[in-house]
Parts: sequence; C-alpha cells; structure tokens
Amino acid sequence: MSHTPPPHPPPPALPPRTPPQADGPLSAARRNLRELAHGLTHPSHPPTPLLAHAPKQWQRLLPHVVVLALAATFIPVTITVLTSQYGLNGGLAGTLGVAQAAPLLMLAHRPLQAWWIIFSADVLGAVTLLTQSLHPYNIWPWTPPVIIGYLFLLLALALRETRRTVVAVWLLTGAAGLGLDSLAPGRDNASALLLFVLGGVVLLIGVAVRERGEAQRRLVEQETISEAERARRTLLEERTRIARELHDVVAHHMSVITVQADSAPYRLQGLSPQAREEFGSIAASARESLAEMRRLLMVLRREDAAGERGPQPGLDRVQQLVEATVRAGVPAELSLPAGLGPVPATVDLSAYRIVQEALANVVRHAPGARTRVSVVPDGDRLTVLVVNGPATGRTSPLETSGTGHGLVGMRERVRLTGGTLDTGPLPDGGFRVAARLPLTDPRPDPHPGLKPLAKDVP
Repeated sequence: MSHTPPPHPPPPALPPRTPPQADGPLSAARRNLRELAHGLTHPSHPPTPLLAHAPKQWQRLLPHVVVLALAATFIPVTITVLTSQYGLNGGLAGTLGVAQAAPLLMLAHRPLQAWWIIFSADVLGAVTLLTQSLHPYNIWPWTPPVIIGYLFLLLALALRETRRTVVAVWLLTGAAGLGLDSLAPGRDNASALLLFVLGGVVLLIGVAVRERGEAQRRLVEQETISEAERARRTLLEERTRIARELHDVVAHHMSVITVQADSAPYRLQGLSPQAREEFGSIAASARESLAEMRRLLMVLRREDAAGERGPQPGLDRVQQLVEATVRAGVPAELSLPAGLGPVPATVDLSAYRIVQEALANVVRHAPGARTRVSVVPDGDRLTVLVVNGPATGRTSPLETSGTGHGLVGMRERVRLTGGTLDTGPLPDGGFRVAARLPLTDPRPDPHPGLKPLAKDVP
C-alpha cells in the first residue's frame, strides 16, 4: 500500500512591492545642499593660471603681475589701516593684514581656496575689532581694504567657478555680514550691505565675461570642426575626381591593350608559338593591372578610405614578376628559399611591391641590365635585395629621369612595417635596393590570408 506524502503548504505570499517614492522637498533640499557644499570645497577647474593658454606671452604673464601688485598693495595698506584707524597693536594688525591680503596671490590659479582663507580672516578681523572702541566714522564689520580686496576676489571667482558656487559665495558673504551686524547692532553702518550689493554687481560682470568667453571658445571649436569637415569633403571630391580620371584614361587604354593582345593570334596569321605565348602574357599582365587598378579606385571612391578585403599578391607571386621581367628583355634571376614559413600580411605585400617597383625601375631606366632578386630570411628579419648592373646599351632607356615617387613609396612601405631600406647606385653603374622587414607583426591579422586593400596604395 503506497503512502502519498502530504502536499507542501504554499509559500507565504510576499507583500506587494510599493513603488519608490519620488524625492520630496526635504530630499531635494538635502541634495542641493550637498551639491552646494561640494561646489564650495572642490574647484571646478584645474590649478592652471588664468589665461594660461593665451597665444601671447604677455597675456599669460598678466594674471601673475596683477596678483603680485594686489598683494604688494593690500598687505601694507591693511596693516596701516588697522593700526592707525582701528587702534590694533602692530603684531595683531600684521597677522590680520597678512591673512586678509596675502591669499590674493592665489587668485590666478586657486581662487576658491583663497576665498576660504580670506573669508575666514575677514570674519575673524571683524570679531577682533569688536574689542576696540571704534570712532563713528570707522567702517565695520568690513574695513575699506577688506571691501576692495574682497571685490577682486569675487571677480576672480566669477571668472573661474560655476554659477552655483558663485551664488553660494555671495549668499555666505551676505549671511556673514548680517550675522556680524546682529552681534553689535549699534555699530552697523551699512558696510555689510555695501559689500553684498557691490559683490553682486561684480559677480554678475564676471559671470557675463566668463560666459561670453566660453561662447566664443565654443564658436571657434565649431568653426574648426566645420573647416575640418569642409577639408574632408574637398579631399573626398578630389579623390573621386582622381578615380574618375584614372578610370577614363588608364582603364580605357589598358582595356584596348588587353583586347588587342587577346585577338592578335586570330588577326595575325603565321605567328610562331613564342609570339602567341608573348601576346598571351601581355594580355594576362594587362588584365592583372586592370584588376589592381579597379581595387585602388574602389579605395579612392570610399569616404572612409577602407577598401574591401581580399587576397593580395605576396612573395608567392615574385616568381611571376621575375618571369615577366625576363620576357621584357631583362635577364633576371631569383633566389627564394623553399621553406620560408609564415610571413605577416603587411610584410608579405610590402616585399612583393618593393620587388615589383625595383624591377619596373630596371625595365624603365636600365633595359637589358642583368638583375638578381634575393629574398633571404635572417632570424626575425626578412631581407629583400634587388641588384642590377648597368644597362647593356642595346636599347635606349624608356625614361632618362624619374620623379623619385617609386623610391618614396618603397620607403613609406618599409616605414609602416617597422623595417629599414637602403638604396643607391653601385660603382659599376648599377643600382641596389635592400629592404629589411620584420617577420613579427605587432598587430595580428584577424583574417589570415587576406590583406587590406586600403594599404595597397603605391
């Protein structure tokens, strides 16, 4: 007889979740107070002097000259006023005068820290003056040097700090004056109100100047961005024009060469097998040139200058280059090791292009010159060497002078791979091209066997 266990009691129901309450007025006030305290204790700018990025040196030195002049003026004036008009002894007057005026040296780079020191020293000085019997014409709680120096301090704050911090400083200044007036109502002669009103005017002027400067800076940045955009658009239009010209001129002629070479065996009777093979080789070279030119045109037409990815020629096709050079009448030899091993994609393509350009230079400038191509691995380097002798003189060179763009392109390719290139004439009238390319690629190719066409720009 089977025994069925009693069913488990259902779990107790969870109390319904109450949606989070929105911040009430008290929470918002606490948050604003925290942000206000953070603004008063943390400067909103790095401790770099005002006008530190000005274009002229005298503009960069101007804030330092101003603060030095302020400190040199207000320290002795404050001490003199405290001793002669308020009757403080020399030691106490000197201490208060330095505490109230020396921090003016910080206005150029740390005005908020200077405010904390000066504000505390001013309040302490006002409390200290309560112990003195003041004449009716003496200003209290703020002395004349304190009022004028404090206005310079507020101007420096308005030029560097945020609106919230500036308003907090202004309100604390008014609250301190109101609190001091309440300690000695009979001594109130409206100096606290005067500083509060003048301070508000100075802060408004400083904030307006700062915001105008920021607006001008943003306008300059926007103009710079617009200029860069216009330059980019102009470059794209120029690249498109070059691509169009190349297609209209070079592609047409190369297509004609391909068609003529392909149709020559059918149009011309009695051609020898060697001639037919030569026409076939010309047609194949023309088709390959057309294919590479179309890939280059695709790169030129793209706005981001990133062509499609596809297989590109490498060291495995150097043998074909040498054979084509031999058919062009240049006795060339190739020394290429059988077990070369893996070669980085950029190095593989660069080595092929260097050999291609070097052999093209031999055909153009030294027809018939004996040429030797060597590709030798040497540890973590690959040496590509193309050496040709002097022209044989049986045929005249296709070009007697060059622009040097080919050598510049070779040097750029070698530089991008982190290698070295040595080129120059030989004593016998020949020429030597030697490139040492690293076999370690610091940036691994995410698509093995494929090389970016964007880099294949001669």
